[in-house]
Amino acid sequence: MRCVFLPWVTAAVLLLGHLRASGETRPGALPLQIINFNFETVQVTWNATEYSGANWTFFYKLRDNEDYRECSNYTLRQGSTTGCILAVEKDELLYFSIRHGTDSLLDKTQWISSYLKPRSPRGLTFQWRQGAVTVTCSDLRYRGLLYEIQHKTTFDAEWQSNEAKTCNVTLSDLDAEKCYFFRARVKTLESSYGPDTYPSDWSQVMHQQQGKLRDSCQDKRLSPNFLLITGMIVFLTVSLLFLSLWKLQRIKKVLMPSVPDPKSTFSGLFESHQGNFQEWIKDTQNVTHLNKTEEREQACILEEAVVVQLAEAERPKTMPNSPMGLQMGEEEAAGDPCRLPRQPPQGRQVASLQGFTFVMSDNSYMML
Repeated sequence: MRCVFLPWVTAAVLLLGHLRASGETRPGALPLQIINFNFETVQVTWNATEYSGANWTFFYKLRDNEDYRECSNYTLRQGSTTGCILAVEKDELLYFSIRHGTDSLLDKTQWISSYLKPRSPRGLTFQWRQGAVTVTCSDLRYRGLLYEIQHKTTFDAEWQSNEAKTCNVTLSDLDAEKCYFFRARVKTLESSYGPDTYPSDWSQVMHQQQGKLRDSCQDKRLSPNFLLITGMIVFLTVSLLFLSLWKLQRIKKVLMPSVPDPKSTFSGLFESHQGNFQEWIKDTQNVTHLNKTEEREQACILEEAVVVQLAEAERPKTMPNSPMGLQMGEEEAAGDPCRLPRQPPQGRQVASLQGFTFVMSDNSYMML
């Protein structure tokens, strides 16, 4: 057994000798945490990670005239002691010493109330009346405390707090139709216990709606007013969006008017002439002139056919050389672009009668 424990005992002795030689004071050589749980138990925890391989012992006493006794309820981590839990009944002076064998690393005396952590509130009750609720619970047996009640709805992002020196806190401006979350905790007054105390843990969250306790507030019921306001906001947003798009289109037309596509107006300009307007206009003028000439020739042919038929059907008895006949022929030639003033054929007799001119042959008459 001596061979087994000799290596780490030697290491601890060498470590303590090094600490003392370096001039470090023993009270500050070991990180320490003390928590007084509601004057029922005290937990003293130290951080010995820098002293691996050493197993520390905790000695304490609660009265000056008592002898030190070793802790009977250690907390362990990876087989090494890291703390001690003590049973207490009231605010007392705690004398303790952390040792390794007979060598003491830390000696300290402290009132345990300086590290008080109260117990969480229990048995919350709710009394609703006219938009307000009073939250009550049983007070703790010691004073110098603040009771904090927090509440929120399913629509709130953060908790709202109210505090009082007794566990009788009234919350106003509440809507009983909404579902509320409630929780409570106890804090100490710095003027009574100092700055090193701890607030209690939060109580269990409770849910209240219409003055009744509920299991949860997960089913979020939307009020008619909320639905109406939401619908109006959505409608206005959509309307403004469409109006903005319409205005944007009009502004775009004013700033950048659309340019017509010449392909639909000038047929063949790009298909046949690759955009060469001079070549295209020459080709277009030639086609138009030819079309007009052909139409005029067809009209003239039809008129001549009608004239021949009339001449054969009716043979007027006018004199071919009458002045009226010659004048009539000239007027017709001048009024009709298809007809040129006809010259009487040579070797034939011409007669004019009442503005009509006729050419007589052996067996027919022709009206000029």
